Amino acid sequence: MAHVFVYGTLKRGQPNHKVMLDQSHGSAAFQGRGCTLESFPLVIAGEHNIPWLLHLPGKGHCVAGEIYKVDEQMLSFLDDFEGCPSMYQRRALQVQVLEWEGADDPGDRLQCFVYSTATYAPEWLHLPYHKNYDSEGPHGLRYNPRESSYRAPGTPFLLCFAPKMASPVTRDPAAVEYQKLNVLIPTYEI
Repeated sequence: MAHVFVYGTLKRGQPNHKVMLDQSHGSAAFQGRGCTLESFPLVIAGEHNIPWLLHLPGKGHCVAGEIYKVDEQMLSFLDDFEGCPSMYQRRALQVQVLEWEGADDPGDRLQCFVYSTATYAPEWLHLPYHKNYDSEGPHGLRYNPRESSYRAPGTPFLLCFAPKMASPVTRDPAAVEYQKLNVLIPTYEI
């Protein structure tokens, strides 16, 4: 069993929380609330307004979230669900425990896995940093799930950045706006 800290759409009351409850993915038991011990930028970005924890320790805020105890099956499912390691990377971080409902009191700190990213468009650093994510929060950036936001485990995809538009006037790369693209790679059986 491992502890996972979730800060975005997997939290209770958020659009993807249902995957944490689906026992066909494995076991996930809510343990309590906490926040990252270090500060990180939590931004809302992309056409689907996804919350991203940028792996830049020391910038941003201590980010609030929930702590779950998960089995290996759920951890493997979450890796696939989060597009790990291409989209997000799973890292062990220290989390400050704020409220605890689990059986074993961990004290005031607990090491948890968290999904953050070191791969992001440069302009994301200039987006507002959030302390706590809510898909319907005052930021006005409603989460916009794709029709099929869930990829089957093992479905390959490519994460890349592409210019939104090329400027015929300038060749300055700093003047080009980038967008993050998740490209599913179809597989065929012969």
